[in-house]
Amino acid sequence: MNPCFIDHIVITAPTLEAGAELVKNTLGVEPQAGGEHPRMGTHNLLLRLGDAVFLEVIACNPFVEKPKRPRWFALDDLKEDTPPRLKTWVVRTEDIHSTLTTCSESVGDIEPMSRGELDWYITIPKDGSLSIKEGAPALIQWQGKPHPATQLKDHGLSLIKLQIFHPESERLLKFLRSIHLEGSVEVLNGEMTRMLAHINTPQGIRKLHV
Repeated sequence: MNPCFIDHIVITAPTLEAGAELVKNTLGVEPQAGGEHPRMGTHNLLLRLGDAVFLEVIACNPFVEKPKRPRWFALDDLKEDTPPRLKTWVVRTEDIHSTLTTCSESVGDIEPMSRGELDWYITIPKDGSLSIKEGAPALIQWQGKPHPATQLKDHGLSLIKLQIFHPESERLLKFLRSIHLEGSVEVLNGEMTRMLAHINTPQGIRKLHV
């Protein structure tokens, strides 16, 4: 068995500034600069949530040419007035090829990616969409150690639990069982897909959502 673990949660935003404001207003700290993803035409901000967990704010990079392919995390669907939101999540595996074969649903193709000195493999649907009605995570396998979260500033924040409200909760649960997910993830019935992250901060537990 090749278990998976929560690697990071993702806030999609029309701009990094809008995403950073949501994080600061909710968690009391500002995410730090990340970098650019040349193949995807995106850039990000990051915030440590543990030794091997982080929060990512990601947006289309207005300073580069739009890629000829769809961007990941459904970013092409965002409008200028779309509010930033906790949109999706990513799980870590030590063998992404093996994990992909066990998936009960398609989560895209494995693609090599890089940002600065970081290299990884990640699953991306060809159309850039989010799988299982936006509830399923992408799979990621980092190349090299330590985990990137260890290189981020520690503000004393930690992810306690991720709740996912989903219109097809049993379908999503089946998928999470198929990848042998370990960690505190709770899937609940909901009319539409939305996520709620419970994060411990020096000021107490804060809830990050739309």
